[in-house]
Amino acid sequence: MERQHNISLPSLHLTSQVVVLDAQPGRDRLEVMQQWLQESQNNGATTWLLSCDSHENGLWAGLNDFLNELMPQIQQKAPHLITKHSYELAMVLPALRHTISVPNPNLTDSALGEERVRNYALDRAYRIVHGLINLLDAWYPYTDGSPWVIACDRYDRAGVLVRRFFSELMRRRGKQLNLTLLLGTNPGTSETVANQFDTKCLVEKVSLNLPPQPEISVSKEEMRRLAQELEQHIGRDLIEAEIHGSRLIYYWLLSDQPENALIWQARVLGIYNHQGFYEDALIYCEAVATQLEDLCKQDNQLRWNIVGNLFNCYATAGNSARAYQIVQEEALFKIDTPNELVRVYYLMAMFHARFLPERDFAKAEAYLKQSLDLLEETDMPADQKHFMNAFNHNGLALIRHRQGRAAEAVELCQSGIERLKAHLRLDQHQLHRSVLHYNIAQVYASVGMFEEAVTYFTAAISADPNYSEYYNERGNAYQKMGRLEEAVNDYQKAIEFSPPYYEVWMNLGRCYHLRGQIAEAADAYSVALDLNPTQVPALIGRAQAFEFLEQPEAALADYNAALTLNPSQPLLLANRAALHYELGHLPEALSDLDEAIRCSATRSANALSADNPDLYQNRAVVLTALGRLDAAAFDLQTYLRLNPDASDRSEVESELLTLTAS
Repeated sequence: MERQHNISLPSLHLTSQVVVLDAQPGRDRLEVMQQWLQESQNNGATTWLLSCDSHENGLWAGLNDFLNELMPQIQQKAPHLITKHSYELAMVLPALRHTISVPNPNLTDSALGEERVRNYALDRAYRIVHGLINLLDAWYPYTDGSPWVIACDRYDRAGVLVRRFFSELMRRRGKQLNLTLLLGTNPGTSETVANQFDTKCLVEKVSLNLPPQPEISVSKEEMRRLAQELEQHIGRDLIEAEIHGSRLIYYWLLSDQPENALIWQARVLGIYNHQGFYEDALIYCEAVATQLEDLCKQDNQLRWNIVGNLFNCYATAGNSARAYQIVQEEALFKIDTPNELVRVYYLMAMFHARFLPERDFAKAEAYLKQSLDLLEETDMPADQKHFMNAFNHNGLALIRHRQGRAAEAVELCQSGIERLKAHLRLDQHQLHRSVLHYNIAQVYASVGMFEEAVTYFTAAISADPNYSEYYNERGNAYQKMGRLEEAVNDYQKAIEFSPPYYEVWMNLGRCYHLRGQIAEAADAYSVALDLNPTQVPALIGRAQAFEFLEQPEAALADYNAALTLNPSQPLLLANRAALHYELGHLPEALSDLDEAIRCSATRSANALSADNPDLYQNRAVVLTALGRLDAAAFDLQTYLRLNPDASDRSEVESELLTLTAS
């Protein structure tokens, strides 16, 4: 709905809504937002006004100010929540790392330099978002219970993770927090902003005809002075660089020496890449990628480090073509020193084995051979050569695994473990040792050798005992072995060692179901779906749990949601048909079975394939209840023709006689 307002926003009497304010930025828009907040305060709401300009204030702009304001109250009334969510808080408020201890760090968190051989997955940043939402949900009962009203100015310039936070906050907890958002955006951006929210969220677009605001004039010399002061304040402190780096870039770009921003764009890009904030790092990637000559000159090591950061950000954020172009043009064609070139060849191998849409294992293996051959020509210390040898052979193990040559993949990883044992100190490359054990475990799990998989998952855990994913995957192996108590214990460990992610809760739900703990299974599936409502397996699992708990309406809602996401599933349609039949919805049950049979036939070259006879028997039951006896008899005959050895043949034949007589 689009409306024009010349003076102020409408009175807001609804809860859990989003108002997107499309207006010229500046003092007038800010005054309108403040007027609206004042009205909300008069009506008993607690309000905040935030600036979400990530270009000026960094990727967490707005959200960091919101949390900073809440922190003293949480510390006073519920300090245990700060302890529980210290990891997420320390990521958004880096200064907290000086004063709070983050429990259970894993080796990916703590490894530095050459030791850091694993990058965070993209969804790790999303877990931080969900952990903060859980924090607010747990904090709200300690407040006075008044509605929350948050106004976010410059929302069109908000960081990717901040936008994700507010959209997920509204979807997951908007109603519980009595939350209303007012988002100030530039003209022409309201549609894009509105579409970022869940379709079930009430979003209203309001357009104000405000005059363009003249830009505040700040001299370039003054901006240079501010940049120099901030640069001196940051010094070599990485935390201060993380906090203030974006603002420093902003100052330099507006100064009379904008070229000084480039080195800081590269540094902040490196910080974001290290933290796993790849999508937000893209704001600096192109500026850095197009000015590598100015940045690196003849320094091949610096060039490689920056190219590696660019690769991680582009590839992980889904732009493998741009990542490949940069690595090829800015590293493969320009780096000629052996120490760096061995890494370039390895990365080119991984492109062809993992990242490019069309895999080319032969080309990947050729690049790995080039890397290994060149390794002997480097002036690396002996221990580093041994590590790089093991690292490259781990890449070859990946290729063998994807070629279906599991035994060779395992042997390559085991030889790497033995090489590191023989030639490195025990305190060297602990992360890569755990990765090698983990990779062996994954290979064994993929071919159904779960005992062996558990052995190597356990070895990986011994090396890196706080890494959540190891417990989740060992839990999966235990579950497939029928060792359900051990599986539950591992899933609970995985939950303890990470901000929330849906996969482990879905696995826990399945395990509870197998143990006969159906109510607990439904609860676990509910957490998984709260985190990600589009997961069909979790919807099916919870629907089946609700059926067992004799909650057919709730089960039906989950089957409806699953079929909306994946409509052509015969078994899902059959399950929903059974629920409709139980609830007395006979036409709906018949419709579902008709569609199930149609979908099953479409999947088979033979329209009456032998994999779907039960569908005809089930439809016969519904047709009989509807009084369509001839059609029911035809379906039973079809059932027997498709399933001539049916164990219930005599009963079906007797039923056919009854139908024929009728």
